[in-house]
Amino acid sequence: MRTVLSNDYVISDRGGVIENRHAVHAAIVDSTGRLLYSLGDPSRVTLARSAAKPAQAVAIFETGAFDRFDFDDADLALMCASHSSEERHVARARDILKKIGAHEGNLKCGGHTPLSDAVNRAWIKSDFTPTAVCSNCSGKHAGMIAATIALGADVETYHLPTHPIQVQVKKAVNEICGLDEQDSRWGLDGCNLPAPAFPLLYLARMYASFATAASGNHTTTTQSPRALAQARVFRAMSQNSEYVGGEDRFCTILMRAYQGLLIGKLGADGCYGVGIQESEQTKRLGGNGSIGIAIKIEDGHVDALYSAVAEILEQLQIGNPAMRQELARFHSSVIKNTVGIVTGKLVPCFQLREL
Repeated sequence: MRTVLSNDYVISDRGGVIENRHAVHAAIVDSTGRLLYSLGDPSRVTLARSAAKPAQAVAIFETGAFDRFDFDDADLALMCASHSSEERHVARARDILKKIGAHEGNLKCGGHTPLSDAVNRAWIKSDFTPTAVCSNCSGKHAGMIAATIALGADVETYHLPTHPIQVQVKKAVNEICGLDEQDSRWGLDGCNLPAPAFPLLYLARMYASFATAASGNHTTTTQSPRALAQARVFRAMSQNSEYVGGEDRFCTILMRAYQGLLIGKLGADGCYGVGIQESEQTKRLGGNGSIGIAIKIEDGHVDALYSAVAEILEQLQIGNPAMRQELARFHSSVIKNTVGIVTGKLVPCFQLREL
């Protein structure tokens, strides 16, 4: 086993005293999959968790479910989401189920505390108990059911690894990442669906592939059905970012700030993927075409993750200063105590290594 020694951290301090070092791993690749920059171990085997949702959505799209049920881009964005369980999110998930003739009882995910503090406070005040449709993954599950119906398969078992839709998902994920089947591993996600694991480098390749499709630069078959599906996913996420995350959520703020240039998606326990369309900024990095970024925080700290994403975009000089400024409060976020006094901050302390 290879040992990787690294000084790549996001630091949390308290009164100027280092309290924690959150180790960062990252891979930055171009449209050919070539590694351009790295942090920590870019080959660290990582569970993509919800960062795999764009590729899972492609598998749903390829069943023909979108044409059959007349889904729009906001529906597609919700299928890629780890949403905040706001009313608009729950309502759209219910609408998807209605379109396909399914009901909440068909969902194999469970209810949970929402990702939004504001929604959580409202639920507590109203003594609300969340059900499956309130899950941050309810859009993905509703999409999986739609795909299952399109395939003519059993709805009751759509969540099982051997089900036809999950077999199709695995195939799509592996192909988009450029993986052989034996090189990907699968665990069980928090929402009760299979979750892929592979070296971080391949998650970056996945996001570069989406950005390449959105840019219209295809290295093999021009305007292939797969590329068209990926381009639609990219457009749906970037133009309907409020459904991918929600109010005051990093994914939504990131994609709004960059105005269609990129997509970004959180994965649980400190994983993140970014796909950046070809631009003058990406050309300056010495790669070919679009850029894919994959990041993992070793201890799963999500605030440290957002700080690392913002710092990487800053070091790569992606977008203009005003775009990057929109991420300032995540980039170096303050830590407050119970009475609102600032006790410290999170600061990224690393330098991308050029390969």
